[in-house]
Amino acid sequence: MNDSSAPDPQAVPLLRGFAPVIADDTHTLILGSFPGEASLQAQQYYAFRHNQFWRLLSAVLDAPLADMPYQQRLAHLLAAGIGLWDIFHSCVREGSLDSAIRDGKLNDFSSLQQTHPQLRRLCFNGKTAGKMQAYFNKNGYQTLVLPSSSPAHATLRFEDKLREWRRLLA
Repeated sequence: MNDSSAPDPQAVPLLRGFAPVIADDTHTLILGSFPGEASLQAQQYYAFRHNQFWRLLSAVLDAPLADMPYQQRLAHLLAAGIGLWDIFHSCVREGSLDSAIRDGKLNDFSSLQQTHPQLRRLCFNGKTAGKMQAYFNKNGYQTLVLPSSSPAHATLRFEDKLREWRRLLA
């Protein structure tokens, strides 16, 4: 007997991302693909302790961001003219790997461009987010694809990633 009211063990819930971290004077936006499991649980960008994001930005901005409380990190980024967001507003995904993202729905970048005309530069945290580079170039943004800060992308040493991430300030 098949009980059709039982939950489907293969069903994966729709996940929703975060609002942008952006201010009126933000000129550069770092875009990831979608928050990982640790970030979704903590409701914080780049919350997984092995992700190198905050460590990289600490070195780039010469500030101890990785040691600061989350809200202080965000305030420091915004004071430097840097914001955060993701390519996808929502998706279906098991685990935290970008390669597992399914049915991704894009964030509303048209509205963002209208409400933040001073935003000129988009920097993609990794190749998955960077797949949107041509689209954003056509819409007038300067773009830069950075090596992923994710521990899943360990082909580059931290120092090599940092050399590329320093281009954020160029």
